Amino acid sequence: NLLNLMLGRYPQPIVRDTTGILSFALPTIAKGIPSQLLANRPDVKQAAFDVQAAKLDVAVTKAEFLPSFNISGALGAQAFSPSYLAKLPESMLFNLTKDLAGPIFNRHAIIAEYKTANAKQIQALYGFERSVLTGFIEVNKEVNNLQNLIGKYDNKKNEVDALLKTIDIANDLFKSNRADYLEVLLTQRDALKSRIELIETKLQQCNAITNMYRALGGGWK
Repeated sequence: NLLNLMLGRYPQPIVRDTTGILSFALPTIAKGIPSQLLANRPDVKQAAFDVQAAKLDVAVTKAEFLPSFNISGALGAQAFSPSYLAKLPESMLFNLTKDLAGPIFNRHAIIAEYKTANAKQIQALYGFERSVLTGFIEVNKEVNNLQNLIGKYDNKKNEVDALLKTIDIANDLFKSNRADYLEVLLTQRDALKSRIELIETKLQQCNAITNMYRALGGGWK
């Protein structure tokens, strides 16, 4: 019922996949997500409508407040209306904190363009900036989380494969009277524990994909 509600339809059967979670292929996400996709978020859209209601140019506001780089973990200096940023070498990378400080440095210069703006208009600009920064932080966090989980899953899968081979070796040693059955049981226990952790990591990946979809306001296409 909750899934049907999210899909905006009345209750009806939902086909389930019975092949198992480990065989589920995660959707492909580009390494760099265009930051312009932040404009799809409901909170950013609402803030844009507030800017429009304040009789300001929404297109200009988006161009100056939306970062101009791809969200990929390694964030470049070209962001948030580059004409307001200090000239820096193109190869220089900023950390997340410095990138998020971009709009703060730009704020006075941006608002100065609206010299006739009243308090409501300035409030709308601040609201739009806050929505963009909130979305930026959420999406960047999920990008890094997903990248970490992909590496974690690969490592755990290699561990499971190695432990499964160890079970075969332990059985062979037991059959040849070179090991007792307790060693076989301990090896099976370790393999089972590792496989459970692999499934949990896969579930975390699925949750990260869902969070990414939500953070971008409906996907990355």
